[in-house]
Amino acid sequence: MSSLKKTYVLKLYVAGNTPNSVRALKTLKNILEEELQGVYALKVIDVLKNPQLAEEDKILATPTLAKVLPPPIRRIIGDLSDREKVLIGLDLLYEEIRAGESDL
Repeated sequence: MSSLKKTYVLKLYVAGNTPNSVRALKTLKNILEEELQGVYALKVIDVLKNPQLAEEDKILATPTLAKVLPPPIRRIIGDLSDREKVLIGLDLLYEEIRAGESDL
């Protein structure tokens, strides 16, 4: 078992203070605190205030969560209410499954 943890670099693109944006941020923070416990950096980007950042990263819908590091880059679109989908997108669910299999 390796005690070395990956650091996750995440960007959450939102459009203002809409209900979906607020829900996505709240849900994501809960997941990150439970699953990553401090080994992450999260940047929230409001595409209404910084449209050039959304254009550079080719963001077409909000909210969108982009996992920048560790590779591969992944994107999850929506309010992030599907916890399993978020964990799969962050490659956390697969790691848990692999860890469970190695315990057998």
